[in-house]
Amino acid sequence: MLRFITSRFLQSLLALFIVISATFFMVRFVPGGPFTAEKAVTPEILKNLEAHYGLNQPLWRQYLDYLGRLARGDLGPSFKYPNRTVNEIIADKLPVSLELGVISLGLALAVGIGLGTLAAVRRNTWIDYVASTFGMFGISVPTFVVGPLLVLGLAIHLGWFNASGWYTARDRVLPALVLGLAYAAPISRLTRGGLLEILHQDFIRTARAKGASEFRVVTRHALRGGLLPVVSFLGPAVAGILTGSFVIETIFQIPGIGREFVNSAFNRDYTLVLGTVILYAVLIMALNLAADIAQAWMNPKVRLES
Repeated sequence: MLRFITSRFLQSLLALFIVISATFFMVRFVPGGPFTAEKAVTPEILKNLEAHYGLNQPLWRQYLDYLGRLARGDLGPSFKYPNRTVNEIIADKLPVSLELGVISLGLALAVGIGLGTLAAVRRNTWIDYVASTFGMFGISVPTFVVGPLLVLGLAIHLGWFNASGWYTARDRVLPALVLGLAYAAPISRLTRGGLLEILHQDFIRTARAKGASEFRVVTRHALRGGLLPVVSFLGPAVAGILTGSFVIETIFQIPGIGREFVNSAFNRDYTLVLGTVILYAVLIMALNLAADIAQAWMNPKVRLES
C-alpha cells in the first residue's frame, strides 16, 4: 500500500508540473493581455505596468520566477484586482464553492445511489424504467439548459426560490438542485449496473439461501461491490462538485471560484487562471488517489501495484 501511494504521489507531482507549465505558456500565447481589456492606456503607462508585474522580462525568466514563488506557496498578484493576491481571492471564493459542492454532493449521492439501488432490485419494473429515464435525461441534457428552465419555472413563475445570489437559504436551493441532479444521473446508472452484476454472484445466492432478508443482502453484501464503479467515478466528480460548476455559478450569479475562473480567462488574468487551474488539478489528483485506495479497500481482489 505504501509503495502504491508513493508511486501515485510522484506520478501526480509530475502531472501537476506538466499542467502548470502547459497552462503558463498557453495563457501567454492567447491574443491580448491583462491590460488591453480595459480602457486604452498610453504606451508609457502600459510599459510601467508590465515592468511592475515583471511582464517585460523574457518568457523563460517569467516562468522560472513563477515556479520560485509557487514553491513558497505564493500564487502571485492578480492583474485584474491590483490590491489583492491570488491566494486571497481563492481563500475568499473557495468556501462559497465548497458550500455549494457539499450540498450538491449530498443530494447527488442520496438520489443517485438510492434510485440506482431501487432500479437494480426492481429490475424491469416501472421503478427501473423511471430510474433509467432519469439517468438518460440527466446525462443528455446539459446544466445550462436545466438551470434556466428551473429558474423560469420555479423562481420566476412560481416564486418559490430566488433566481440568483448567495445570501439566504432560498438562494442555495436551485443551484444545488441543478448541480446535484447532474451528478446523480450517472451515479444512478453506475449503481444500477454495478449492483446487477453483483446480485448474480454465487455469494449473493448463498446469503439468500441462508435466510438473509433482501434488505440485508443488498445493504450488507451487494452494495460494497456494487458501488465500485461509483467510487471510481467520484474521484474527478467530487473535485468538480466541491469547487463548483463554471456554468452553475455563472447562471445563478454565485460568487464562487468557478465563476472567478471564467472571469479571469476573459480578463487575461494570468496568475488567477494559473491559480485556479492548480487548485483544480491538485483536487482531482488527490481525490483520484483517494478513490483508488477506497476501491482497493472495497474489493479485496484489487492489488495495489506501482
